[in-house]
Amino acid sequence: MTWHLPDPDTQPEFYADVPMKRLMAWVVDTVIILAFTFLVTLSTAFVGLFFFPVLFLTVSFVYRTVTLANGSATWGMRLMAIEFRTLRGEKFDLPMAALHTLGFTLSFGMVFVQAISIILMMTTARGQGLSDHVLGTVAVNRRAA
Repeated sequence: MTWHLPDPDTQPEFYADVPMKRLMAWVVDTVIILAFTFLVTLSTAFVGLFFFPVLFLTVSFVYRTVTLANGSATWGMRLMAIEFRTLRGEKFDLPMAALHTLGFTLSFGMVFVQAISIILMMTTARGQGLSDHVLGTVAVNRRAA
């Protein structure tokens, strides 16, 4: 398979600090998702509190899928100046955004899988997590415009 991404050996700046930036982006995104979830809960006259975890997962899935499909990065990732690309160097489309979000959600549901993903992000040349390896995606630093 031909990779159309920067080589981590000759262009390491594209992968510099990406795992830490992904963690910081996750924190920002989680705060945003919590805010949206609370807004939805308020709009349901607090009925949403009875199924808050399901509501949180739903809001999270929609938020991540929509933001990834519309720019290949969540709002937290944009703040940290990183974005996802396919191995062909393309930005995410809606199906890829949904698949990546599904992989992300499933990995968070299983501690062992999440641990493997974190170890991979910290040790691989491109900083790819488990779902990145499965889907053929990578997070890179955005180019300065």
